[in-house]
Amino acid sequence: MQIKRSRKYLAKLFSILDHIAKDKVTASQKFKNDLDKKIEDITHFPYKNRQSIYFDNENIRDMIFKGYTIVYEINSDEKIIEILDIFNKNKP
Repeated sequence: MQIKRSRKYLAKLFSILDHIAKDKVTASQKFKNDLDKKIEDITHFPYKNRQSIYFDNENIRDMIFKGYTIVYEINSDEKIIEILDIFNKNKP
């Protein structure tokens, strides 16, 4: 399966990375590298993570990573996993 990242996800990710980098640049880089590895692992077992609590659709999943929720949709027909959003519900 192929990973596709939505514009919304990328915009929020860069905002999060920018916020982390204000404190420590290396922490921001490590966060992104670790997140990318975890996202790539989704291709092996796309249904591994829980069904999203935000959508009533079995193909939309929530992956938890370091306090952040990454929402993604599985399109089995096109063999694409689209990363839709990233957020921390405890932060504005």
